[in-house]
Amino acid sequence: MTTLGQGGQHPTLAREIGLKDGIALVVGGIIGSGIFLVPNEVSQRLDSFGAVILVWVFGGLLSLAGALSLGELGAAMPSTGGLYVYLREAYGRPLAFLYGWALFTMIHTGTIAALGAALGLYASQLMPLGDVGQKAVGVGSIALLTWVNCMGLGPGKWVQNIFTVAKVAGLGLVIVLLLMRGKPIELLTTEFWPADGFSFAVVPFGLALVAVLWAYEGWHTITFSAGEFRNPVRDLPRSLAIGTLAIVIIYLFANWGYYAVLPGAEIAQTGTVAATAMTNTWGTWAGVFMSVLILVSIFGANNATVLLGPRLFYAMAREGLFFPAVGRVHPKYRVPVTSVIVQGVWASLLVISGTFLELINNVVFTHWIFYALAVAGVIVLRKKQPDLPRPYKLPGYPVLPVLFVLAAAGLTINVFMEFNWKQLIGIAIVLAGIPMYFVFQRFFKPMHDSDQ
Repeated sequence: MTTLGQGGQHPTLAREIGLKDGIALVVGGIIGSGIFLVPNEVSQRLDSFGAVILVWVFGGLLSLAGALSLGELGAAMPSTGGLYVYLREAYGRPLAFLYGWALFTMIHTGTIAALGAALGLYASQLMPLGDVGQKAVGVGSIALLTWVNCMGLGPGKWVQNIFTVAKVAGLGLVIVLLLMRGKPIELLTTEFWPADGFSFAVVPFGLALVAVLWAYEGWHTITFSAGEFRNPVRDLPRSLAIGTLAIVIIYLFANWGYYAVLPGAEIAQTGTVAATAMTNTWGTWAGVFMSVLILVSIFGANNATVLLGPRLFYAMAREGLFFPAVGRVHPKYRVPVTSVIVQGVWASLLVISGTFLELINNVVFTHWIFYALAVAGVIVLRKKQPDLPRPYKLPGYPVLPVLFVLAAAGLTINVFMEFNWKQLIGIAIVLAGIPMYFVFQRFFKPMHDSDQ
Protein backbone atom coordinates (compact mmCIF):
# COMPACT_ATOMS: atom_id res chain seq x y z
CA MET A 1 0.00 0.00 0.00
CA THR A 2 1.31 3.44 -0.90
CA THR A 3 2.02 5.77 1.98
CA LEU A 4 1.20 9.41 1.39
CA GLY A 5 2.92 12.59 2.45
CA GLN A 6 1.46 15.60 4.23
CA GLY A 7 -2.23 16.02 3.66
CA GLY A 8 -2.53 12.43 2.37
CA GLN A 9 -1.83 13.50 -1.21
CA HIS A 10 1.81 12.88 -2.11
CA PRO A 11 4.10 9.82 -1.97
CA THR A 12 7.10 9.73 0.32
CA LEU A 13 10.15 7.48 0.55
CA ALA A 14 9.39 4.13 2.17
CA ARG A 15 10.81 3.46 5.63
CA GLU A 16 11.73 -0.21 5.17
CA ILE A 17 15.38 -0.49 6.28
CA GLY A 18 16.03 -2.31 9.54
CA LEU A 19 19.26 -3.06 11.41
CA LYS A 20 20.02 -6.27 9.49
CA ASP A 21 19.40 -4.49 6.19
CA GLY A 22 21.65 -1.62 7.25
CA ILE A 23 24.50 -3.96 8.20
CA ALA A 24 24.10 -5.82 4.90
CA LEU A 25 24.31 -2.52 3.00
CA VAL A 26 27.48 -1.51 4.85
CA VAL A 27 29.23 -4.88 4.58
CA GLY A 28 27.97 -5.69 1.09
CA GLY A 29 28.75 -2.19 -0.17
CA ILE A 30 32.35 -2.31 1.05
CA ILE A 31 33.35 -5.82 -0.04
CA GLY A 32 33.75 -5.56 -3.79
CA SER A 33 36.97 -6.47 -5.56
CA GLY A 34 39.36 -4.59 -3.25
CA ILE A 35 40.18 -7.38 -0.79
CA PHE A 36 40.99 -9.69 -3.71
CA LEU A 37 43.28 -7.23 -5.49
CA VAL A 38 44.65 -4.61 -3.08
CA PRO A 39 47.01 -6.98 -1.18
CA ASN A 40 49.17 -6.97 -4.30
CA GLU A 41 49.76 -3.21 -4.15
CA VAL A 42 50.21 -3.25 -0.36
CA SER A 43 52.88 -5.95 -0.65
CA GLN A 44 54.74 -3.83 -3.21
CA ARG A 45 55.02 -1.04 -0.63
CA LEU A 46 55.63 -3.00 2.60
CA ASP A 47 58.17 -5.76 3.19
CA SER A 48 56.76 -7.75 6.11
CA PHE A 49 53.53 -9.41 7.19
CA GLY A 50 53.60 -7.36 10.40
CA ALA A 51 53.70 -4.10 8.45
CA VAL A 52 50.90 -5.34 6.18
CA ILE A 53 48.67 -6.17 9.16
CA LEU A 54 49.53 -2.80 10.72
CA VAL A 55 48.38 -0.84 7.66
CA TRP A 56 45.14 -2.87 7.40
CA VAL A 57 44.45 -2.31 11.09
CA PHE A 58 45.21 1.41 10.80
CA GLY A 59 42.99 1.77 7.73
CA GLY A 60 40.22 -0.15 9.48
CA LEU A 61 40.41 1.94 12.64
CA LEU A 62 40.43 5.11 10.55
CA SER A 63 37.30 3.96 8.71
CA LEU A 64 35.69 2.93 12.00
CA ALA A 65 36.43 6.35 13.51
CA GLY A 66 34.76 7.97 10.52
CA ALA A 67 31.78 5.62 10.74
CA LEU A 68 31.27 6.31 14.45
CA SER A 69 31.48 10.06 13.78
CA LEU A 70 28.84 9.84 11.08
CA GLY A 71 26.77 7.78 13.51
CA GLU A 72 26.40 10.85 15.75
CA LEU A 73 25.47 13.07 12.81
CA GLY A 74 23.07 10.50 11.36
CA ALA A 75 21.24 10.00 14.67
CA ALA A 76 20.97 13.77 15.17
CA MET A 77 19.87 14.45 11.56
CA PRO A 78 18.16 11.29 10.25
CA SER A 79 17.41 12.79 6.86
CA THR A 80 17.85 11.38 3.37
CA GLY A 81 21.12 12.61 1.87
CA GLY A 82 23.68 11.68 4.51
CA LEU A 83 26.97 13.51 4.07
CA TYR A 84 25.27 16.13 1.92
CA VAL A 85 23.00 17.05 4.84
CA TYR A 86 25.86 17.07 7.37
CA LEU A 87 28.06 19.28 5.17
CA ARG A 88 25.15 21.65 4.53
CA GLU A 89 24.38 22.05 8.22
CA ALA A 90 28.03 22.49 9.20
CA TYR A 91 29.33 24.65 6.34
CA GLY A 92 26.43 25.77 4.14
CA ARG A 93 24.76 24.83 0.87
CA PRO A 94 27.59 25.70 -1.57
CA LEU A 95 30.07 23.23 -0.07
CA ALA A 96 27.40 20.54 0.25
CA PHE A 97 26.54 21.02 -3.42
CA LEU A 98 30.19 20.66 -4.47
CA TYR A 99 30.25 17.31 -2.70
CA GLY A 100 27.08 16.14 -4.42
CA TRP A 101 28.33 17.46 -7.76
CA ALA A 102 31.62 15.55 -7.46
CA LEU A 103 29.72 12.39 -6.52
CA PHE A 104 27.40 12.61 -9.50
CA THR A 105 29.94 13.60 -12.15
CA MET A 106 32.59 11.03 -11.27
CA ILE A 107 33.10 9.66 -7.74
CA HIS A 108 29.86 7.71 -7.16
CA THR A 109 28.84 7.10 -10.77
CA GLY A 110 32.48 6.34 -11.58
CA THR A 111 32.49 3.73 -8.82
CA ILE A 112 29.40 2.10 -10.34
CA ALA A 113 31.10 2.15 -13.73
CA ALA A 114 34.34 0.73 -12.31
CA LEU A 115 32.49 -2.13 -10.65
CA GLY A 116 30.54 -2.77 -13.85
CA ALA A 117 33.77 -2.83 -15.86
CA ALA A 118 35.36 -5.18 -13.31
CA LEU A 119 32.35 -7.49 -13.62
CA GLY A 120 32.92 -7.70 -17.38
CA LEU A 121 36.64 -8.32 -16.87
CA TYR A 122 36.12 -11.22 -14.45
CA ALA A 123 33.29 -12.66 -16.55
CA SER A 124 35.79 -12.87 -19.42
CA GLN A 125 37.81 -15.34 -17.31
CA LEU A 126 34.89 -17.75 -17.37
CA MET A 127 33.79 -17.25 -20.98
CA PRO A 128 35.34 -15.74 -24.12
CA LEU A 129 34.56 -12.03 -24.18
CA GLY A 130 36.27 -9.34 -26.20
CA ASP A 131 36.35 -5.66 -25.29
CA VAL A 132 32.84 -5.13 -26.64
CA GLY A 133 31.53 -8.15 -24.75
CA GLN A 134 33.09 -6.98 -21.49
CA LYS A 135 31.52 -3.55 -21.86
CA ALA A 136 28.17 -5.18 -22.69
CA VAL A 137 28.34 -7.20 -19.47
CA GLY A 138 29.24 -4.06 -17.51
CA VAL A 139 26.44 -1.96 -18.98
CA GLY A 140 23.99 -4.85 -18.76
CA SER A 141 24.71 -5.38 -15.06
CA ILE A 142 24.21 -1.67 -14.34
CA ALA A 143 20.94 -1.69 -16.33
CA LEU A 144 19.73 -4.76 -14.38
CA LEU A 145 20.54 -3.24 -10.99
CA THR A 146 18.99 0.07 -12.03
CA TRP A 147 15.77 -1.77 -12.94
CA VAL A 148 15.76 -3.75 -9.67
CA ASN A 149 16.17 -0.59 -7.61
CA CYS A 150 13.46 1.22 -9.56
CA MET A 151 11.01 -1.47 -8.44
CA GLY A 152 11.12 -0.32 -4.84
CA LEU A 153 13.32 -0.47 -1.78
CA GLY A 154 12.21 -4.04 -1.01
CA PRO A 155 13.74 -5.72 -4.10
CA GLY A 156 16.94 -3.73 -3.76
CA LYS A 157 17.50 -4.62 -0.12
CA TRP A 158 16.65 -8.30 -0.67
CA VAL A 159 19.21 -8.53 -3.46
CA GLN A 160 21.66 -6.88 -1.09
CA ASN A 161 20.96 -9.25 1.79
CA ILE A 162 21.29 -12.37 -0.39
CA PHE A 163 24.53 -11.31 -2.06
CA THR A 164 26.06 -10.08 1.20
CA VAL A 165 25.45 -13.45 2.88
CA ALA A 166 26.82 -15.25 -0.20
CA LYS A 167 30.02 -13.21 -0.42
CA VAL A 168 30.77 -13.28 3.31
CA ALA A 169 30.18 -17.05 3.44
CA GLY A 170 32.31 -17.55 0.34
CA LEU A 171 35.14 -15.39 1.65
CA GLY A 172 34.96 -17.18 5.00
CA LEU A 173 35.35 -20.51 3.19
CA VAL A 174 38.35 -19.19 1.27
CA ILE A 175 40.02 -18.06 4.51
CA VAL A 176 39.49 -21.48 6.14
CA LEU A 177 40.82 -23.35 3.08
CA LEU A 178 43.93 -21.19 2.88
CA LEU A 179 44.72 -21.44 6.59
CA MET A 180 44.32 -25.24 6.37
CA ARG A 181 47.04 -25.51 3.72
CA GLY A 182 49.34 -22.72 4.88
CA LYS A 183 51.53 -21.76 7.84
CA PRO A 184 49.31 -19.44 9.90
CA ILE A 185 51.08 -19.93 13.23
CA GLU A 186 54.55 -19.17 11.85
CA LEU A 187 53.21 -15.93 10.37
CA LEU A 188 52.12 -14.73 13.79
CA THR A 189 55.40 -15.70 15.48
CA THR A 190 58.73 -16.13 13.71
CA GLU A 191 57.74 -14.48 10.41
CA PHE A 192 55.74 -11.53 11.68
CA TRP A 193 58.70 -9.10 11.36
CA PRO A 194 61.74 -9.33 9.05
CA ALA A 195 64.74 -11.08 10.58
CA ASP A 196 66.89 -7.97 10.08
CA GLY A 197 64.41 -5.74 11.90
CA PHE A 198 61.49 -3.50 10.95
CA SER A 199 62.12 -0.30 9.05
CA PHE A 200 59.35 2.28 8.77
CA ALA A 201 59.05 4.82 5.95
CA VAL A 202 56.19 7.29 5.91
CA VAL A 203 55.63 7.56 2.16
CA PRO A 204 55.46 3.80 1.37
CA PHE A 205 53.20 3.25 4.37
CA GLY A 206 51.01 6.16 3.28
CA LEU A 207 50.71 4.88 -0.29
CA ALA A 208 49.86 1.41 1.01
CA LEU A 209 47.22 3.07 3.21
CA VAL A 210 45.68 4.76 0.15
CA ALA A 211 45.21 1.33 -1.43
CA VAL A 212 43.83 -0.14 1.81
CA LEU A 213 41.33 2.69 2.22
CA TRP A 214 40.09 2.02 -1.32
CA ALA A 215 39.28 -1.53 -0.18
CA TYR A 216 37.43 -0.05 2.84
CA GLU A 217 35.64 2.50 0.64
CA GLY A 218 31.86 2.70 0.99
CA TRP A 219 31.27 2.73 4.77
CA HIS A 220 29.66 6.19 4.53
CA THR A 221 27.06 5.56 1.80
CA ILE A 222 24.49 4.03 4.15
CA THR A 223 23.93 7.56 5.50
CA PHE A 224 22.40 8.55 2.15
CA SER A 225 19.34 6.44 2.99
CA ALA A 226 18.89 7.59 6.61
CA GLY A 227 15.38 8.78 5.77
CA GLU A 228 14.38 5.21 4.82
CA PHE A 229 15.34 3.54 8.11
CA ARG A 230 12.43 2.41 10.24
CA ASN A 231 14.35 3.61 13.32
CA PRO A 232 17.26 5.75 12.06
CA VAL A 233 18.18 7.15 15.48
CA ARG A 234 18.93 3.66 16.81
CA ASP A 235 19.80 1.57 13.75
CA LEU A 236 21.87 3.93 11.57
CA PRO A 237 24.76 4.30 14.10
CA ARG A 238 24.61 0.57 14.85
CA SER A 239 24.72 -0.35 11.16
CA LEU A 240 27.77 1.86 10.64
CA ALA A 241 29.63 0.56 13.70
CA ILE A 242 28.82 -3.15 13.37
CA GLY A 243 29.23 -3.28 9.60
CA THR A 244 32.57 -1.46 9.55
CA LEU A 245 33.99 -3.47 12.46
CA ALA A 246 32.95 -6.71 10.74
CA ILE A 247 34.80 -5.63 7.59
CA VAL A 248 38.00 -4.92 9.56
CA ILE A 249 37.93 -8.43 11.03
CA ILE A 250 37.17 -10.10 7.68
CA TYR A 251 39.98 -8.22 5.93
CA LEU A 252 42.56 -9.10 8.59
CA PHE A 253 41.69 -12.80 8.35
CA ALA A 254 41.77 -12.66 4.52
CA ASN A 255 45.30 -11.24 4.55
CA TRP A 256 46.33 -13.86 7.10
CA GLY A 257 45.09 -16.52 4.67
CA TYR A 258 46.90 -15.03 1.66
CA TYR A 259 50.24 -14.73 3.42
CA ALA A 260 49.87 -18.18 4.96
CA VAL A 261 50.22 -19.77 1.50
CA LEU A 262 52.10 -17.16 -0.55
CA PRO A 263 55.35 -15.32 0.23
CA GLY A 264 55.16 -11.53 0.17
CA ALA A 265 57.36 -11.36 -2.93
CA GLU A 266 54.91 -13.51 -4.90
CA ILE A 267 51.91 -11.50 -3.68
CA ALA A 268 53.69 -8.36 -4.91
CA GLN A 269 54.01 -9.87 -8.38
CA THR A 270 50.46 -11.11 -8.97
CA GLY A 271 47.46 -8.89 -9.57
CA THR A 272 45.04 -11.72 -8.74
CA VAL A 273 46.19 -12.57 -5.22
CA ALA A 274 43.13 -14.50 -4.03
CA ALA A 275 42.80 -16.57 -7.21
CA THR A 276 46.54 -17.36 -7.24
CA ALA A 277 46.52 -18.37 -3.57
CA MET A 278 43.54 -20.69 -4.04
CA THR A 279 44.78 -22.21 -7.31
CA ASN A 280 48.26 -22.90 -5.92
CA THR A 281 46.89 -24.68 -2.87
CA TRP A 282 43.70 -26.38 -4.07
CA GLY A 283 43.95 -26.61 -7.85
CA THR A 284 42.11 -25.33 -10.91
CA TRP A 285 38.62 -25.73 -9.44
CA ALA A 286 39.54 -23.32 -6.67
CA GLY A 287 40.55 -20.67 -9.21
CA VAL A 288 37.17 -21.01 -10.92
CA PHE A 289 35.45 -20.77 -7.53
CA MET A 290 37.35 -17.56 -6.82
CA SER A 291 36.28 -16.04 -10.14
CA VAL A 292 32.63 -16.81 -9.33
CA LEU A 293 33.01 -15.44 -5.78
CA ILE A 294 34.53 -12.22 -7.08
CA LEU A 295 31.65 -11.83 -9.55
CA VAL A 296 29.16 -12.32 -6.71
CA SER A 297 31.09 -9.85 -4.55
CA ILE A 298 31.28 -7.17 -7.24
CA PHE A 299 27.61 -7.53 -8.18
CA GLY A 300 26.52 -7.22 -4.55
CA ALA A 301 28.74 -4.19 -3.97
CA ASN A 302 27.35 -2.48 -7.05
CA ASN A 303 23.78 -3.11 -5.93
CA ALA A 304 24.48 -1.20 -2.72
CA THR A 305 26.12 1.61 -4.70
CA VAL A 306 23.23 1.82 -7.17
CA LEU A 307 20.66 1.73 -4.35
CA LEU A 308 22.18 4.38 -2.10
CA GLY A 309 23.53 7.07 -4.44
CA PRO A 310 20.20 8.32 -5.83
CA ARG A 311 19.10 9.27 -2.32
CA LEU A 312 21.73 11.99 -2.17
CA PHE A 313 20.86 13.35 -5.62
CA TYR A 314 17.20 13.27 -4.57
CA ALA A 315 18.03 15.39 -1.49
CA MET A 316 19.88 17.92 -3.66
CA ALA A 317 16.94 18.22 -6.04
CA ARG A 318 14.50 18.71 -3.16
CA GLU A 319 16.54 21.78 -2.18
CA GLY A 320 16.54 23.18 -5.71
CA LEU A 321 20.17 22.25 -6.39
CA PHE A 322 19.56 19.59 -9.04
CA PHE A 323 17.01 18.85 -11.75
CA PRO A 324 13.46 18.75 -10.27
CA ALA A 325 12.58 15.38 -11.82
CA VAL A 326 15.37 13.79 -9.76
CA GLY A 327 13.59 14.92 -6.57
CA ARG A 328 10.32 13.13 -7.25
CA VAL A 329 9.18 9.87 -5.65
CA HIS A 330 7.36 7.26 -7.72
CA PRO A 331 3.78 6.95 -6.39
CA LYS A 332 3.77 3.15 -6.54
CA TYR A 333 7.34 2.09 -5.81
CA ARG A 334 8.14 4.97 -3.41
CA VAL A 335 11.71 5.42 -4.58
CA PRO A 336 13.28 8.31 -6.56
CA VAL A 337 13.02 6.42 -9.84
CA THR A 338 14.26 9.27 -12.06
CA SER A 339 17.30 9.72 -9.85
CA VAL A 340 18.08 6.00 -10.10
CA ILE A 341 17.73 6.07 -13.90
CA VAL A 342 19.82 9.21 -14.41
CA GLN A 343 22.58 7.72 -12.28
CA GLY A 344 22.46 4.44 -14.24
CA VAL A 345 22.57 6.16 -17.63
CA TRP A 346 25.57 8.31 -16.71
CA ALA A 347 27.46 5.35 -15.20
CA SER A 348 26.75 3.29 -18.33
CA LEU A 349 28.12 6.05 -20.54
CA LEU A 350 31.29 6.04 -18.45
CA VAL A 351 31.65 2.29 -19.02
CA ILE A 352 31.15 2.67 -22.76
CA SER A 353 33.66 5.52 -22.99
CA GLY A 354 36.30 3.28 -21.46
CA THR A 355 38.39 6.30 -20.48
CA PHE A 356 37.29 6.76 -16.89
CA LEU A 357 39.32 4.08 -15.08
CA GLU A 358 42.53 6.10 -14.82
CA LEU A 359 40.50 9.25 -14.30
CA ILE A 360 38.66 7.90 -11.27
CA ASN A 361 41.96 6.93 -9.63
CA ASN A 362 42.90 10.59 -9.77
CA VAL A 363 39.52 11.79 -8.54
CA VAL A 364 38.65 9.53 -5.63
CA PHE A 365 41.32 11.06 -3.37
CA THR A 366 39.20 14.24 -3.33
CA HIS A 367 36.53 12.20 -1.54
CA TRP A 368 38.72 12.10 1.55
CA ILE A 369 38.72 15.88 1.70
CA PHE A 370 34.93 15.75 2.08
CA TYR A 371 35.16 12.86 4.56
CA ALA A 372 37.46 14.98 6.71
CA LEU A 373 35.09 17.96 6.51
CA ALA A 374 32.09 15.80 7.42
CA VAL A 375 33.82 14.24 10.42
CA ALA A 376 35.07 17.67 11.50
CA GLY A 377 31.41 18.65 11.27
CA VAL A 378 30.86 16.73 14.52
CA ILE A 379 32.99 19.36 16.27
CA VAL A 380 31.61 22.26 14.24
CA LEU A 381 27.99 21.36 14.95
CA ARG A 382 28.58 20.81 18.66
CA LYS A 383 29.73 24.44 18.73
CA LYS A 384 27.28 25.78 16.15
CA GLN A 385 24.17 23.88 17.31
CA PRO A 386 24.79 22.89 20.95
CA ASP A 387 21.07 22.33 21.59
CA LEU A 388 20.64 19.88 18.68
CA PRO A 389 19.29 16.59 20.14
CA ARG A 390 22.02 13.94 19.93
CA PRO A 391 20.56 10.52 20.81
CA TYR A 392 23.95 8.95 20.10
CA LYS A 393 27.18 10.73 20.99
CA LEU A 394 30.57 9.83 19.56
CA PRO A 395 32.75 8.03 22.13
CA GLY A 396 36.22 9.50 22.46
CA TYR A 397 35.11 12.98 21.42
CA PRO A 398 36.94 15.13 20.41
CA VAL A 399 39.99 12.85 20.04
CA LEU A 400 38.51 10.52 17.40
CA PRO A 401 37.34 13.21 14.96
CA VAL A 402 40.58 15.16 15.37
CA LEU A 403 42.67 12.06 14.67
CA PHE A 404 40.51 11.22 11.65
CA VAL A 405 40.89 14.72 10.21
CA LEU A 406 44.66 14.69 10.76
CA ALA A 407 44.97 11.26 9.13
CA ALA A 408 42.83 12.34 6.17
CA ALA A 409 44.97 15.47 5.75
CA GLY A 410 48.13 13.37 5.91
CA LEU A 411 46.68 10.97 3.35
CA THR A 412 45.92 13.79 0.92
CA ILE A 413 49.37 15.31 1.39
CA ASN A 414 50.94 11.89 0.89
CA VAL A 415 49.15 11.51 -2.45
CA PHE A 416 50.54 14.84 -3.61
CA MET A 417 54.06 13.85 -2.55
CA GLU A 418 53.86 11.43 -5.49
CA PHE A 419 52.47 14.27 -7.60
CA ASN A 420 50.86 13.56 -10.93
CA TRP A 421 49.35 16.45 -12.86
CA LYS A 422 46.31 14.26 -13.56
CA GLN A 423 45.39 14.59 -9.87
CA LEU A 424 44.41 18.15 -10.74
CA ILE A 425 41.52 16.67 -12.73
CA GLY A 426 39.82 15.71 -9.48
CA ILE A 427 40.13 19.23 -8.15
CA ALA A 428 38.97 20.66 -11.49
CA ILE A 429 35.83 18.50 -11.47
CA VAL A 430 34.95 19.69 -7.96
CA LEU A 431 35.59 23.34 -8.81
CA ALA A 432 33.49 23.05 -11.97
CA GLY A 433 30.57 22.71 -9.59
CA ILE A 434 30.93 26.35 -8.50
CA PRO A 435 29.29 27.88 -11.60
CA MET A 436 26.79 24.99 -11.67
CA TYR A 437 25.74 25.86 -8.11
CA PHE A 438 24.76 29.36 -9.20
CA VAL A 439 22.97 28.00 -12.28
CA PHE A 440 20.79 25.65 -10.20
CA GLN A 441 20.24 28.31 -7.54
CA ARG A 442 19.16 30.79 -10.18
CA PHE A 443 16.76 28.60 -12.19
CA PHE A 444 15.39 26.06 -9.68
CA LYS A 445 13.62 26.52 -6.39
CA PRO A 446 13.31 24.19 -3.40
CA MET A 447 10.60 21.57 -3.87
CA HIS A 448 7.58 21.02 -1.63
CA ASP A 449 5.25 18.05 -1.21
CA SER A 450 3.00 19.50 -3.90
CA ASP A 451 5.89 19.16 -6.39
CA GLN A 452 5.88 15.37 -6.16
